[in-house]
Amino acid sequence: MDHRLLNRELSWLDFNERVLRLATEPGIPLLERLKFCAIFSSNLDEFYQVRVAAMKDQEAAGITARLPDGLTPAQQLSKVLTRVQELSQRQQRLLNDVLLPQLKREGVELCEWADLTSEEIAYLDDFYERRIFPVLTPLAVDPAHPFPYVSNLALSVATIVRDPSTDEERFARVKVPTLFPRLLALPGGMRFVPVEQVIIQNLESLFPGMKVAHSTTFRITRNADLSLEDEDADDLLQAVELELRRRRFGRAVRLEIDQNVSAHMLTLIAEEHDLTEVDVIPVNGLVDLTCLWQMHAVDRPDLKDDQWQPVTAGRLAAAEELDRSIFAVVRERALLLHHPYESFASSVEEFLSQAADDPRVQSIKMTLYRTSGDSPIARHLIRAAERGVQVAVLVELKARFDEATNVTWAKAFERAGVHVVYGVVGLKTHAKCVLVVREDSDGLRRYVHLGTGNYNSRTARLYEDLGYITSEPDITTDAAQLFNHLTGYSRDVEYSRLLVAPDDLRRRLIDFIRGEGEMGERGQITIKVNSLADAEMVEEMYAASQKGAKVDLIIRGLCCLRAGVPGLSENIRVRSVLGRYLEHSRVFRFANGQGDGQPLHLIGSADLMGRNLDKRVEVLTPLTHPKHQDWLNKTFETLLSDTAAAFELLPDDSWTRVGPALFEPHPQRILYEWAAHQQTRRISRE
Repeated sequence: MDHRLLNRELSWLDFNERVLRLATEPGIPLLERLKFCAIFSSNLDEFYQVRVAAMKDQEAAGITARLPDGLTPAQQLSKVLTRVQELSQRQQRLLNDVLLPQLKREGVELCEWADLTSEEIAYLDDFYERRIFPVLTPLAVDPAHPFPYVSNLALSVATIVRDPSTDEERFARVKVPTLFPRLLALPGGMRFVPVEQVIIQNLESLFPGMKVAHSTTFRITRNADLSLEDEDADDLLQAVELELRRRRFGRAVRLEIDQNVSAHMLTLIAEEHDLTEVDVIPVNGLVDLTCLWQMHAVDRPDLKDDQWQPVTAGRLAAAEELDRSIFAVVRERALLLHHPYESFASSVEEFLSQAADDPRVQSIKMTLYRTSGDSPIARHLIRAAERGVQVAVLVELKARFDEATNVTWAKAFERAGVHVVYGVVGLKTHAKCVLVVREDSDGLRRYVHLGTGNYNSRTARLYEDLGYITSEPDITTDAAQLFNHLTGYSRDVEYSRLLVAPDDLRRRLIDFIRGEGEMGERGQITIKVNSLADAEMVEEMYAASQKGAKVDLIIRGLCCLRAGVPGLSENIRVRSVLGRYLEHSRVFRFANGQGDGQPLHLIGSADLMGRNLDKRVEVLTPLTHPKHQDWLNKTFETLLSDTAAAFELLPDDSWTRVGPALFEPHPQRILYEWAAHQQTRRISRE
């Protein structure tokens, strides 16, 4: 490849291939390997709804300008769809030939109808009569009935029924209800039958007097991205709600269908949705493998990861025993948190819970990008507002696929008296920040939490992230400036310590990268982010590495930079770490970033993508305490170790698995055990 950048979409597919490769790892327990099959499918669903949909829009618009990697949009789409077919077939072979047979030998089975005993068939027939049949709606297609609308990601049964009197055939569609589990557990709870198989076996009950000639299962994927024009804040809530209603009618972009479907039925369904052969994914087995999460949930700890209970950060655990507040702990020294090794509930949630109930707290301000539908944090904010605390929440209504949840919380906040704002026109607010103002014994003091991850109690147990709670005047003053900018009107805001996008984050990062380049072989850049696609950042790293600086990049997802290429990037190493937790933190270390050979460590919300640097409100904060820097250094050291299970990007642009053959000791295990050890040491010192 002659170009200096890798294709963004193909790089993302490389990432999803790495996810699928975890399902082949012999050192990972069997049900966890099945889980990675489900994650692969879920990732691909979102990829089609957003990225493939956008590529199809480019194709329809006739855009021919070449992309940074040299491909035209049409060439890119062709390569992407070919690659998806290859990966989907690989996933099906892995599931059907390896994982399901191994699980069956362990007593966890996905059954075909022919595998069932007469007692099990009677059990399912009874369930069908009582629970399924009453909620099914057969929709026939004939001159009086047009082809029924198929909603996004809805599983359907398609059938051809024949009138035995006239031999006339009609197509009909039956939507598979979501009122009960997709995989029906047989008595004993370890054997499962797909609900669509039960429906297919009983189809004639829906068409009395007719004969079922052919049936199959299929699923349509649609464009699900919101297309919002910039709106005034007063109208944004209404605009998002309207667009959510429109989303369900987005253009179809993919058809997944049983590979044994008749040619006639395949043509009918594809043409009705304006899909061509390249948009069709033939499936050998289950359509929509996200349902494999149900099998993962069975009570078989011997087939799953051993459990790691999050520890309470040592200083907080000691404070709890002495009945001291988080505010008292943070006044003494800022607090660095590493989730989920250290508990999110006993730190961030507790911080907001104490703020909500503390009579000395005057105000709470917060950015909310993604949260859960049952969010304890949101309830704490409502409780504080009802108690009379001044609470302001910036709710990002345009957080993709969380829009409906955020709309619901925004309305609940407003009913409770919370001041709700919807962000800056033209930008998404992706920063993770809480500002609490408290009347301490020596006057008003601000406390700030800045993080790399969302304020989401559910994902905080699954995502690796960092959080920082501090009362440092420079940082808390900057945070106050940030919130005044987000909720009011201001221009040319200057920050003392924080790096904020889109104001100055790009420029400051470029300065740091160039500074390491000027140090030659003494220069060192270490960055951990989810994605790297910004062309300017890639070129700056190439330039710094060509001057002798060593660049280590830990990129979980897509990476458009080429690594280890002679004459271009021989001093750059790119590594991807995947495991039981989703690596989500963004961490930057510049070996000479503070001058005089002193390192600069930063954590925050920004990936190295154009959208993060130019079209979002993002925040990075420096960590200056030696103990906090040591923690980040330990994290980098563990993830970059030659003995760590990881993937590395080769000069030929392929990814190779490195580290121990059996995936253990995985770097996440090492970091969990280290965090637990640190907690014990801190408590003993207290």
